[in-house]
Amino acid sequence: MAERRTVLNGSAVFWLFLKFVLLGPALRLLFRPKVTGLEHIPREGGAIIASNHISFLDSLLLPLVVPHRRVMFLTKTKYIDKPLLRWFLTGAGVIPVATDDLGAARNSVTAAVDAVRSGRLVGIFPEGTRSPDGRLHRGKTGVARIALASGMPVIPAGITGTDRALPRGAKLPRPRAVRIVFGPPIRLAAADGEAKDPALTRALTDQVMTAIRELSGQEAVEVRPAA
Repeated sequence: MAERRTVLNGSAVFWLFLKFVLLGPALRLLFRPKVTGLEHIPREGGAIIASNHISFLDSLLLPLVVPHRRVMFLTKTKYIDKPLLRWFLTGAGVIPVATDDLGAARNSVTAAVDAVRSGRLVGIFPEGTRSPDGRLHRGKTGVARIALASGMPVIPAGITGTDRALPRGAKLPRPRAVRIVFGPPIRLAAADGEAKDPALTRALTDQVMTAIRELSGQEAVEVRPAA
């Protein structure tokens, strides 16, 4: 098992090697990403990029198209534990998330808050996993908790086409055009004492997911209230 660490900072040199030599040119050639809204990403300072998640390619293409900045993603430890991915993720820099350990998951939120406060771009897929059916599923409230605790903006992003380029279960990608749209920053705020209110963090997360849906054009999965 991989060592459990709060943050794997990665290497700026390794990141540049991935982006401009090892992976970047091939990814651009295969998927021809068309990107709009890059003006919404700050050239410096912390921010949270929150995106839909329809393919494994999302976590490769989204940071590829962000100019000038590294993006540190929250990443499940089950991927970091895989030998073939460990070297890549450790070198790129990620915040491990242990989804089966509530205490460790809270530590991941704290680590993300510290990272974004220190000026990093932190990437998160609020749905928590890839969509099994192409629809936009309900977001988990970590994105709102990170934004409220750090005071940093959330930049919504919508990705389309990656589910056709590399569908769930596929072993090899298929050349397809991909589109990534970044929306205007969302600043989430709460009055004193409200930041930990579950109803508030739920409502703010839903606000972020609505912005993502408008960018991705996905159908949202309807969540029925408990009886």
